Amino acid sequence: MMIYPFIGFALGLLVGFKLPISVPVIYAPYVSISILAALDSVLGGIKAMEEDNFDTSIFVSGFFINTLMAGFLAYFGDRLGIQLYLAAIFAFGVRIFQNLAIIRRSIIKRLFSKNN
Repeated sequence: MMIYPFIGFALGLLVGFKLPISVPVIYAPYVSISILAALDSVLGGIKAMEEDNFDTSIFVSGFFINTLMAGFLAYFGDRLGIQLYLAAIFAFGVRIFQNLAIIRRSIIKRLFSKNN
């Protein structure tokens, strides 16, 4: 069951590199912050799976709401002349690394407990 997110990630990368889709430069900050929000949601979902606390409806709603809100806040901040996307990058970066650390610890504990 844990392999499905990695298969989806690999397929997404493959499709992303093969399709000739480009984002206009003016939308790049909004798309990049939305991608960070999506990555944060995916890693949060993997962390929840590792902790046996995963709920599909919470994951799907959080994924789309976080992604859309991150893009909207970056756009809104840009319209006000405030670089809100920098704060969002920092916040998402911290959460991504925290989730990765929790996932890594959980996987290492599971691997070493099976070997003993």
